[in-house]
Amino acid sequence: MSAHTPEQSQLGKASAYIDQYDASLLFPLPRETKRREIGIAGHIPFLGADLWTAFELSWLNPKGKPLVALAHITIPCESTHIVESKSFKLYLNSFNNTRFASADEVRERIKADISGAIWHGDAVMASAGVKLLLPEAFDREVVHELEGLSIDRLDVECTAYQPAPELLSAVFNEQPVTEVLSSQLLKSNCLVTGQPDWGSVQIAYSGPQIDQAGLLQYIVSFRNHNEFHEQCVERIYMDIMARCKPTKLAVYARYTRRGGLDINPWRSSHPQQPPANVRTARQ
Repeated sequence: MSAHTPEQSQLGKASAYIDQYDASLLFPLPRETKRREIGIAGHIPFLGADLWTAFELSWLNPKGKPLVALAHITIPCESTHIVESKSFKLYLNSFNNTRFASADEVRERIKADISGAIWHGDAVMASAGVKLLLPEAFDREVVHELEGLSIDRLDVECTAYQPAPELLSAVFNEQPVTEVLSSQLLKSNCLVTGQPDWGSVQIAYSGPQIDQAGLLQYIVSFRNHNEFHEQCVERIYMDIMARCKPTKLAVYARYTRRGGLDINPWRSSHPQQPPANVRTARQ
């Protein structure tokens, strides 16, 4: 299959909104290109997934009556490709005037299309997970901030606004710790358009105690950095692992939605259940 690049996508371009189902609208992007930048070649050194929420999903029932749902979509991090987010939005919009027999048919169609896109023509080694929430379940959707000790309380001076891993450090001559830290000050920019992406991030680790002031300054250093959400989280994971050498590490970010979609990457050094896809107040 030919390689897609971000510049070839619909990002930053005027787009026709197709309202009849069209799986070809999905635009896969290879993970490998950006992973090479952070020292990943071949086997990936973490587990995880990208947790998407689609807030704008609608289709027609067999009688032509519109139906709506929320969709939780789980994309395994071992997939060879991600789906560019604007193409994901255009794809979901293509359901708007298409008749489907049931919500199950919609779910299975999304699962098959996304699974094919994230492996981009290769054999599907791990399928995307898709869960549809119908209106009767909307009232059970909760809002909850990321757990952990907030490092935003620290009164630090920030001068770096491009990723600066040298700000990270840990105490290697004392007893190791296990703790969960969080920040709501993560901001990066779209790789193609430069539009701001706002997020919160959680760092859960065991090992030498990480200097919290340096960690906060490091998170802030992404402020003017242009990279997709998934790539930012993998960069954070690799930098913390290299500089602070934890025995266990999990990095989880929740970004505010754009175009009815939010993307919430999670990467872990060890097997565990993915976090529940629960939105924060800003999402």
